[in-house]
Order: sequence, then C-alpha cells, then structure tokens
Amino acid sequence: MNEIKCPKCGEIFTIDENAYESIVQQIKQQEIERQLKEREKLFEAEKEQAIQNEKLQNQIEIQKLNTIIASSQDKTEIAVKTAISQKEKELAEKDKEILTLKNQIENAKKDRQIQETHIKENYEQQLQFKDEQIAQYKDLKAKQSVKMLGETLEKHCEIAFNQVRSMGFNNAYFEKDNDARTGSKGDYIFRDFADDGVEYISIMFEMKNEADASVNKKKNEDFFKELDKDRNEKKCEYAVLVSMLEGDNELYNGGIVDVSHHYPKMYVVRPQFFIPIITILRNAAQRSLQDRRALVEERNKNVDIAKFESDLKDFKEKIGYNYRMAGQKFKSAIDEIDVSIKHLEKIKEELLATEKNFRIANEKAEELTIKKLTKDNPTMRAKFDALKDEDK
Repeated sequence: MNEIKCPKCGEIFTIDENAYESIVQQIKQQEIERQLKEREKLFEAEKEQAIQNEKLQNQIEIQKLNTIIASSQDKTEIAVKTAISQKEKELAEKDKEILTLKNQIENAKKDRQIQETHIKENYEQQLQFKDEQIAQYKDLKAKQSVKMLGETLEKHCEIAFNQVRSMGFNNAYFEKDNDARTGSKGDYIFRDFADDGVEYISIMFEMKNEADASVNKKKNEDFFKELDKDRNEKKCEYAVLVSMLEGDNELYNGGIVDVSHHYPKMYVVRPQFFIPIITILRNAAQRSLQDRRALVEERNKNVDIAKFESDLKDFKEKIGYNYRMAGQKFKSAIDEIDVSIKHLEKIKEELLATEKNFRIANEKAEELTIKKLTKDNPTMRAKFDALKDEDK
C-alpha cells in the first residue's frame, strides 16, 4: 500500500498499487501535456518570431531588390537612350554617306559624260588630223621624188617619237642606223633601258613609202628578208616595217600586222601605228624585265668564265709562242756561233798564213842588200856609190 498526503487538506490516506500507479500515470500525463502545451506555445512564439524575422528579411531583400531594379531601370533607360542616340547618329552618317555616294555617282556620271565628250572630240580631232595628214601625204607624194618620200616618212616617225619621248621614254635610244660595215643597214634602231642600264627591248625599223604614180609598185614582203638580216646583224629583238606600200591592201590597213610566220618577231604597220607598236612591244618586254636582268647576270657570269678561259688560252698560246721563238732564237744563236767559230777559224788560218808570208817577207827583206838591189841597175849603183863618197 502507498500513503498519499493531500496537498490541500493535509490528510493522509492509503491507496493500493494499482490506484497509485493510475494516479502517477495521470500526473505524468498531465505534466507531459503541460510541457507539450508550453512547448507548443514556445514553438508558436518561436515560429511567429521566425515568421516575423523572415518577413522583415524579405522586406529588406525586397527593398534591396527594388533599389537594384530601380537602379537597373535607370541604367537600362540610359543604355537604351545611348543606343538609340548612337543608332540615330549611325543612321545620320549612313544617310550622309548615301547622299555623298549619290553625289559622287552623279559627279562620276557627269565626269564620264565630260570624258566621253572629250574623248569623242579628241577622237574626231585625231580623225581630222589623220585625214589632214593623209591629204598632206598624198600632196607630198605628188610633189616629191622617191628618195624624198622615204626621207619624209622617216622624218615623220622621228618627230612622232620625239614628241612622246618625255612621256615614258627617258632612257630610250632612237637614232638612224648609220653602221653599214656589214654591207647593209636599216633606217632606225630603237632600244630602251631600265634605270639600272639593262636593255630590255630593241627594234630595227625600216620605213618605206611610194609615190602614187610609181610604175614599179613594191610590196611589203619584198623588204622582209633584208629587214630580218639587218635585225640579226644589229642584234635587235624585233623588226618593224613602217610602210605606205600597198595602200589598197585591207590587211595592212587594218592595224598592226604580225608577219612572224615569214620571219620571227616581225611586224608591218602604217605610220599612225608607229608609236602604238613601240608602246605595245615595250610594255610586253617590261613584264619580263626581271627575267632579262637574271639572263644578263648569268650571261655576264658566262662571259667572265669565257673571258678567263680565253685569257688563259691566250696566255698559254703566248707562252708557247715565246717558248718556240726562244727555242728558235737559241738554235739560231747556236748556229750563228757555229758559223762564227768556223769563220774565226778561217780568219785564224788566214792570219796564220799571213804571218807566214810576213815571216818569209821579213826573211827576204833581211837577205836583201844594196848590192843585190843595184846589181842589174847601173844608175842606182852609181848613185849609191856617190852617196858613199860624200859620207867620207
């Protein structure tokens, strides 16, 4: 049994184990419930505090976000405004460029029209000039001899070249071919050189004209062989016949005519194509100038080697010649010495014979007396006797 004291009245009473255990369980249950309620209140309070704190933190975060958003909106608006302003500037520049381009196109059109008009006028002037030249040529042909006709065409070409010399032919050589050592010569030789002195083109020119009333009409091909010969002899790369012959031949009247199927690198032109053929051939040659420089350098190397070999051969030949000449002179000297020895021996023999004769003559002179000299000469004997008496 268990004793229990009432906390209110102080009375002590006794209960059995089951009742006691039931009361204890009740008390424990009540305490547990009380603690649970306290804990629930505390949890609710903590929960409420946490909610309040979370709300406060959320408000702070929201405020921060609002601040950031406001700042971002300001920056975005500024960026948008800046981008719009930049785009407007770019569009303005584009409009300006388009306007400038339109103006340039318009100006180009105007310039092209002016150029076309100028070219047309220039072409018409050239045609008129050519017509006047043709008329002058015809008039000159009617008045001049065949020789004068040729000289006039040559003079025309010379003047035409000198008129354009300063326009790109500063290093060029264009002179009459006066070298007739090979038996013939062309009319003019053209050579052009790079600034470093390398010759990159050469042309042999022949000018042929003919009077309209001439009976013996010549053809251009009649002069091809001689022109090719002059080109090779004067070491020119090209040959050009400037011709007024065969005036009704459409082939030659059409422009520059390549006759390389007859002779290599040969052309026939009318006088009006004299400068164009030089320009065309020269421009083509300029593109191979570097190859020509390399060729000249290689040729110079070969020339140096050939010159060395030639000098060495010449030295050997001179040494050989001098050796042969020295040998011949040595033999000749020996022969001369032998001849001289024989000659001296002969002189010696002659001198010895002379000495013998002198000795015999001396002996005879010593044996000679006045008595013997006057033996057969009474007159001389009488004189010698008279000289003896005077001495006494």
